[in-house]
Amino acid sequence: MRLVAPLLGLVLLAACQTETPDPAPDMSASCGAADLQPLQGQPLAQFQGHPTAQATRIIAPGMAVTMDYRPDRLNVEHDADMVITRIFCG
Repeated sequence: MRLVAPLLGLVLLAACQTETPDPAPDMSASCGAADLQPLQGQPLAQFQGHPTAQATRIIAPGMAVTMDYRPDRLNVEHDADMVITRIFCG
């Protein structure tokens, strides 16, 4: 009985151990968003599309968008003043 309690404790501690997940890959280069980061804070009119992006989605404030992830799709969010607030892949 003296050995059961410590062994049980070790088993329970081992069950609490979790593996560290691999960091998510940086997908900002898959649609060319990394190259367009200097456009953040600029008027939307400055954005003329990106030749390497297979699809581009302009997202207005409050606009409903799908949650499907497409690494080749370039997303450009803007605010009510038509100023680019975020550029990302997905």
